[in-house]
Amino acid sequence: MRLMLREDMENLGAAGDVVSVRDGYGRNFLLPRGLAVAATEKDVARMDHEKRTIAARTAKLAKELQSQADKLSQVSISIARAVGDEDKLFGSVTSRDISDALQEQGITVDSKKIILDEPLKMLGMAEVPIKLGKDATAKIKVWVVKKD
Repeated sequence: MRLMLREDMENLGAAGDVVSVRDGYGRNFLLPRGLAVAATEKDVARMDHEKRTIAARTAKLAKELQSQADKLSQVSISIARAVGDEDKLFGSVTSRDISDALQEQGITVDSKKIILDEPLKMLGMAEVPIKLGKDATAKIKVWVVKKD
């Protein structure tokens, strides 16, 4: 049986691929769950059209995310923290703190998109990456300064 996959299947192929499967597998599993459709010329043409529209939409989204990343890369924020002897921080600066500081500047970034291996625990400047999308990453400058 020749079917066209509507979703990515780990052992069969990617969405839009035309695959040959046993009749029972196609009729009893793939077709009822909507994972595949019969591979007629009309369905193949429709799937090709859907692939093109999805590719165009993805390219447009990637371009927008990259422009956001370029703008965000020019941002620099300053976070004041209390320090003790030898300029050691009381506590640390987390991704939530960075997100809040960006929010004060009018920039909304989810703290889950801020990539910190571990919280910032020293005074000074650190470049912190923010993952906006699959291929769009921005690096902002975070200055940890002494609170007056």
